[in-house]
Amino acid sequence: MVHPPSFFVLGEFMAFESDALIDRQQLKRRLLFWRVVAVAALVLAAVVAVPHGGEIGGGSHIARYKIQGTIGDGQEQIEALDKLGRDGSVAAVLLHLDTPGGAVGGGEGIHDAVEHLAKIKPVVAVMDGTAASAGYMIAVAAPHIVARDSTLTGSIGVILEAGDISGLLDKIGVKAEQLVSGPLKGQPSFTQPLSTGGRDYLQSLVMDLYDQFVGLVARGRHMDPAKVKTLADGRAYTGRQAQSLGLVDEIGGEPEAIKWLQAKRNVATGLPVRDVLKGTWADRLVQSSLDTVFVSAQRSLRVDGVWALWQPSVTRE
Repeated sequence: MVHPPSFFVLGEFMAFESDALIDRQQLKRRLLFWRVVAVAALVLAAVVAVPHGGEIGGGSHIARYKIQGTIGDGQEQIEALDKLGRDGSVAAVLLHLDTPGGAVGGGEGIHDAVEHLAKIKPVVAVMDGTAASAGYMIAVAAPHIVARDSTLTGSIGVILEAGDISGLLDKIGVKAEQLVSGPLKGQPSFTQPLSTGGRDYLQSLVMDLYDQFVGLVARGRHMDPAKVKTLADGRAYTGRQAQSLGLVDEIGGEPEAIKWLQAKRNVATGLPVRDVLKGTWADRLVQSSLDTVFVSAQRSLRVDGVWALWQPSVTRE
């Protein structure tokens, strides 16, 4: 019997192995495709299941809503608080604050939204690391405020800052001409020093906003405005100091806030606490990266905005 040369057998074997490898790669590609389809289907189902805006649905629960970082126009927070008021599954709201403050208008808007929400559902403000200036403005809209011993709060006041590079321009021989319709229209200006009239005018704006801030604190804390003014010289307080002054109600955290809701607002025991999420996960990832840079740059460049913001790094006489 004549056997074929061994290299023919080897060639047939190698050809078989090549076909098998190709088939296996094709099978892997098909499996990968269906895996991707399955994952996409799960993600789509999750998106459909979670209500728009990122809130976690389900039965009756306590919503945990966080306001963090520097406050801007407040529109996102106002809309979220309004939605919580209309959500029938939300039995109460834990309003967590960790903010040094920010724009006066944004703080006022969120304050009003919290005040409105508190007329519909039980609300407790829970101060975390910092709840100062406009952050405290928001807190006083809640009927009960809980703070840590070490929380930094208070800093009741308003600040308006404007840069002036006119001295630098003089040194380099550049003159900026400004045409205005009235003597106060160009105040403040980045290229002109404040006039005496401009300074008095802007100071009157700041003091009017300050009086509004004091009024919100007096109403929310049931204090005499004159008493609030003795505490409202811009200084920050620790949570322990703030409690002794009547600016917060209780020392503690979320457990103490929940106990108050159960004891004083008849919120059922054993309800789960669920976070109110903001937007999609991609939105939150991008936003957390851009918030600080964007707000800081905006604040540095604008000269027509007023702020209720605690900034311990700035020394003033």
